[in-house]
Amino acid sequence: MFSRSCIVFIVLVGAFFHLCSAMVNLTLPGQHPFPEDVVQDVHRKVNVSLSRRQMLSYTTNEQSSSCATGNPIDDCWRCDPSWQLNRQRLADCGIGFGQYALGGKGGKYYVVTDSSDHDPVNPTPGTLRYAVIQTEPLWIVFATNMLIHLSEELIFNSYKTLDGRGAHVHITGGGCITLQDITNVIIHNIHIHHCYEAGETNIRSSPTHYGWRTKSDGDGISIFGAHDIWIDHCSLSHCKDGLIDAVMGSTGITISNNHFSHHNEVMLLGHSDDYLPDSGMQVTIAFNHFGKKLIQRMPRCRKGYIHVVNNDFTQWEMYAIGGSGNPTINSQGNRYIAPFDRNAKEVTTPTF
Repeated sequence: MFSRSCIVFIVLVGAFFHLCSAMVNLTLPGQHPFPEDVVQDVHRKVNVSLSRRQMLSYTTNEQSSSCATGNPIDDCWRCDPSWQLNRQRLADCGIGFGQYALGGKGGKYYVVTDSSDHDPVNPTPGTLRYAVIQTEPLWIVFATNMLIHLSEELIFNSYKTLDGRGAHVHITGGGCITLQDITNVIIHNIHIHHCYEAGETNIRSSPTHYGWRTKSDGDGISIFGAHDIWIDHCSLSHCKDGLIDAVMGSTGITISNNHFSHHNEVMLLGHSDDYLPDSGMQVTIAFNHFGKKLIQRMPRCRKGYIHVVNNDFTQWEMYAIGGSGNPTINSQGNRYIAPFDRNAKEVTTPTF
């Protein structure tokens, strides 16, 4: 019979080889070695928030009851009556695979005072484009309600937060938002709509670099080879291609509390069925409302591990969730209201 010390040694060796195997299978920066652990962490945070909601329901404090939503993201910052004085706390409130996105946490505040976007090569200080190309971390807020009509795609640098709380901020126009080969971006409370193809021109991507850009697809948000990205409480509709597309080895993404409407191909996760680096893609899709006049791809998953949890799907026209290329789709706690069309009642479908 093995001694107790031998049994402990065997268990430790087994755990070590399990960890090594998981690490060897990592293909992308920002990829989590144990995706099921991230799923369980989401469950834990939701349960804590629900328990807090139940506890506060017994109080008569209006402030306490108004912030007890059962949504761990919102309860994290909305329960602070002085959240405007500590906006960067939002960076601590993420869940899922994108929870480590820092955005501009620790950086300076930048106030957008100018809604114009006349020159994509030489942006004016005070504009949104001038802010997002900077190299240092920035927490970007808006002086007032704004409609920003982009002349060309808006190319971000790393470590930026767009914080639209306290204002109605709309972004429309050419290309819209591009997150390419960068990391740590948070986009919160922004309306993104009516984005169209643009490009075939020079666009600045940093204070020291601009270059020729080919034609963009017209996505609302294009995530290309990026990681640690969190998109929360945004409204997206009426774009030329996808509302949100994540491709070319992007991972560590959370898409939460957003409202999607009036669009055909809503969300694409993965470049192609044959693009192997996307096997490391990990995306959490949580607490979103897939609303009126949506047709398909909520999302379409080509590879990777996709956690679709606690979303509300309302009357799609073809299908809700599609998969190809051998993805893992973990769908939990979602509400599906199928369309009246008997030929379009599939919640999930293989797509080819």
